[in-house]
Amino acid sequence: MTRIDATFAKLKADGKKAFVAYMMAGDPDYDTSMDLLRALPGAGVDVIELGLPFTDPMADGPTIQLAGQRALDAGQTLNKTLQMVRDFRAHDTDTPIVLMGYYNPIYSHGVDAFLTDAKDAGIDGLIVVDLPPEEDSELCIPAQAAGLNFIRLATPTTDANRLPKVLQNTSGFLYYVSITGITGAAAAQAVDVAPQVDAIKAQTDLPVIVGFGVRSPETARDIAQVADGVVVGSAIVAMMADGKPVAEIVDFVKSLADGAHSAG
Repeated sequence: MTRIDATFAKLKADGKKAFVAYMMAGDPDYDTSMDLLRALPGAGVDVIELGLPFTDPMADGPTIQLAGQRALDAGQTLNKTLQMVRDFRAHDTDTPIVLMGYYNPIYSHGVDAFLTDAKDAGIDGLIVVDLPPEEDSELCIPAQAAGLNFIRLATPTTDANRLPKVLQNTSGFLYYVSITGITGAAAAQAVDVAPQVDAIKAQTDLPVIVGFGVRSPETARDIAQVADGVVVGSAIVAMMADGKPVAEIVDFVKSLADGAHSAG
């Protein structure tokens, strides 16, 4: 059982929904992002999605694209991102970390070496948005053999014929993208999300976590009420872009977590 599996099992036993926070590694620099990473669990974050900066982030909107560029300009690399996780694990051995990004940096590192290094650093799962199920032999299956969850995304355009393929080798949780388009593009609506989540849950026992378009505690609560949890990313990253102090960002994250956790 991974940390992700254990976390969702405990949340279910406690009758709570999950709050997942996304941040970009190395944005705007290593030390500032490290401060935020360390503070997230204390703000109520159940699972951390740590963005791996990449030069061509095709699924991301301007907010996260710019965060990745700031991180790259500051010298962030895959190895430095793994070091961030090692530094985090020196003080927190419980909070799951999912590395979210694109395949190119992993391929360049070497898949076998990456999986060894990621596991040793303390990463628990991967979201690699540009590897479809047809490419599971590239990374998904080796990752799961190495003890890492491989988390897949489903979208409003994932129909009943495609969904079984998406779920086939997914583990940890399923990330449901609440809107069509890129990150940060529109606001999520619980009334639109609920039937989609129900359709997915009819085919899997995995937790279904909803992301994209969540920017307020109220929306976090509403979405969490119809799913197993909620992800917030762009709203957090935007505060970093605005140069807000880490303490202020952490207060905002806590308000979002409180919103998600208030959902019954």
